[in-house]
Amino acid sequence: MSAMSSWLGREIDDFLLYVATERGLSSAYQLSLRQTLDALCEWSNRLHYRLQDMGTDELSHFLTTRKNESLGASSLRITTVHLKVFFRWLAGRGHLSMDPAEPLHAPKPEKILPETLHAADCRQLLESIDTTTPLGARDRAILDLFYSSGVRLSELCSARLEHLDRQEKFLRVTGKGNKTRLVPLGEMACQAIDHYLAVSRPTLVKKRTSSQLFLSIRGGALSPARVREIVKERASQAGLEQNVYPHLLRHSFATHLLEGGADLRVIQELLGHADISTTQIYTHVDQKRLKSIHKTFHPRG
Repeated sequence: MSAMSSWLGREIDDFLLYVATERGLSSAYQLSLRQTLDALCEWSNRLHYRLQDMGTDELSHFLTTRKNESLGASSLRITTVHLKVFFRWLAGRGHLSMDPAEPLHAPKPEKILPETLHAADCRQLLESIDTTTPLGARDRAILDLFYSSGVRLSELCSARLEHLDRQEKFLRVTGKGNKTRLVPLGEMACQAIDHYLAVSRPTLVKKRTSSQLFLSIRGGALSPARVREIVKERASQAGLEQNVYPHLLRHSFATHLLEGGADLRVIQELLGHADISTTQIYTHVDQKRLKSIHKTFHPRG
């Protein structure tokens, strides 16, 4: 039995017409809704469910079926939202006496653990750069700053000379939500930045150069895209097989701090996270590492 030949198929068409004409939702969202509701229609036809049969238990059964069909947690969340919107519409138009989807709970999002580099790989990456050339000195300072402070790509690209306190070894950055914070610079990063400012940046300065901290060969500010290319190129030259990008160095900074015993609240402040829950993802990285060590070295691992 096709979706169009059932009661649910007709309701789906009416609902999507409403979504398109009265709500003005995008065609992509309409397609996403159609896919979810067509799957519901096929499932209900297979079990010979009628409209009045569709209660909360039945919808939970449908979600379980979708999960068993290897639908991931994020897709299940979207499916649950689609069901809530559709059945609220049905109930609102008197097709159902109550909304059976209202009590449904969307599954929690999956915790996607951030990638990190091993400390030895970070050291290999940094030490492989020839700092006797102007661009080498610049790139070493960029990579050292990423790894020693955990700054975001946008924060590094917008850094200016007046934001740098070389005596106190701090850099003032403006992060998400236009929030300003001071990030401490490690000794190695300070040395790399001092070397860049002494021997490299002066050679890159042109007539119209501003006070941007890191300059391109044309004397302008480095774009985020170019910084990504620099990080990738330097990682390739260092012989690292892992895909290396600026945010990977930020993840590595946080993870290595946690492994070294740093307090999570301190890491939150250093990263500029507004909510501690964002920082807590790194505890899962550390737990994963500890499990791996236990499995490798314990006789009953």
